[in-house]
Amino acid sequence: MSIVVMGTVALDSVKTPHGLKKDLLGGSATHFSMSAGMFTTVHLAAVVGEDFPQKHMDFLKRKKIVLTSLYREKGCTFRWEGEYKHNDLNTACTLNTELGVITRCVPRLDESQQHIKNVFLANYDPDIQDRFLKSMRNAQFVGMDTMNLWIKTKRASLKRLLKKVQVFILNDAEARDLTQELNLLKAAKCLCSYGPRMVIIKKGEHGGIFYSRRLIFALPAYPLEVVVDPTGAGDTFAGGVMGYLAKAPRINDKSLIQALAYGTILSSFNVEAFGLSRTAALTKSQIEQRMRTFRRFFQF
Repeated sequence: MSIVVMGTVALDSVKTPHGLKKDLLGGSATHFSMSAGMFTTVHLAAVVGEDFPQKHMDFLKRKKIVLTSLYREKGCTFRWEGEYKHNDLNTACTLNTELGVITRCVPRLDESQQHIKNVFLANYDPDIQDRFLKSMRNAQFVGMDTMNLWIKTKRASLKRLLKKVQVFILNDAEARDLTQELNLLKAAKCLCSYGPRMVIIKKGEHGGIFYSRRLIFALPAYPLEVVVDPTGAGDTFAGGVMGYLAKAPRINDKSLIQALAYGTILSSFNVEAFGLSRTAALTKSQIEQRMRTFRRFFQF
């Protein structure tokens, strides 16, 4: 089945030890769509400004992402500028943020798409995430992401929204911040008590943890010699997980483990080049080849 993602489509400027790139196509919804689109049809809901390059719009169309609910509004596109230091590629130092049209224009879904059952609420103001979810008429499997800003400024709204969500994906720092638990297993258990059936805690280069009341497991990250740009890796991971589950005949222990493995593999490709350069050219055969290698790690 297809999936709807609501989030940002942005222009990113990124500096890493491997160089500097300006005005790259980025944003949470974009990175999510690129990986989820490997498994299913993705309907993208976001707003961009008048300055959003047509070449980026054409690129998304070529990738078969449904752009019916990608609206161009008066004003400037959301822009993010960040830097990764050579001694800590897990953490981005934000140099500048220009919110642009997202301060006054809320993502909305075309009526023809409101019946879609699978939904992912990428990082956004939780009040806007909630409003968007309420516009869905038949949402049955809902995933979401968040960030420390919303944990600090909109904790109550975030916890209300979590009661409506099946899958909550966040990183280790966010999990600890939201629950005040240092132990990640305890943090995941606490997060499930807020409402989600499943919690996935991302740990960057150290992989991730899956927690539900009936299944707990952890996967390592795929080992890489060179990491060029980690921007969007978490969104790419989420897209792989949710995209795989959207096309799976049923959600069970096997499909959940497979989903996290595919999310891990897709995010490993994402970090090998700036922006979408690596995932844009990615083929299913390349994904499966790396997946076969990943599986061999667990044969002992």
